[in-house]
Amino acid sequence: MNKLSFVEAQENDLSIILDIYNYYIINSTANYYVDTISIDTLKTHLYINHDKYKTFLIYYSNGFAGFCYLTQFRKKHAYSRTGEIGIYLNPDFTNKKFGEQIITHLESAAKDCQLKVLIASISNENLPSRKLIQKMGYIECAHYKDVAEKFGRLLSVMDYQKFI
Repeated sequence: MNKLSFVEAQENDLSIILDIYNYYIINSTANYYVDTISIDTLKTHLYINHDKYKTFLIYYSNGFAGFCYLTQFRKKHAYSRTGEIGIYLNPDFTNKKFGEQIITHLESAAKDCQLKVLIASISNENLPSRKLIQKMGYIECAHYKDVAEKFGRLLSVMDYQKFI
């Protein structure tokens, strides 16, 4: 098994995180932005130096492989026991079977922060991520059909949840 390492992201890491995030905005339906975003916009999604919600840089053999995060699920106090996860890999590091290790790391971090439920929101077109999340024990809990449009296509969002 390929061993990954995780380092909690710091403010000065946001530019390399943004590069990967913007790559996926331009080239995929992994998220539903249609234009690249700024660091200020990125900061509205990711937490740096937060007690509960974490963003991690992912390294493999000393190479920067990407980032993953544990973020707030809906910004209302009643949801404080629920987090949302996300993974974005440098394109050179996709299809290397890293997903299980990354999700296991995020789940461990979530447990340490007393979260009880994790949500993963995935585009209906992202079949590899959907298969991975199901393999890791997440169950589909919502399917929002044709709620977005990108690249001239209607897209759906599928939410998966896991009690941890």
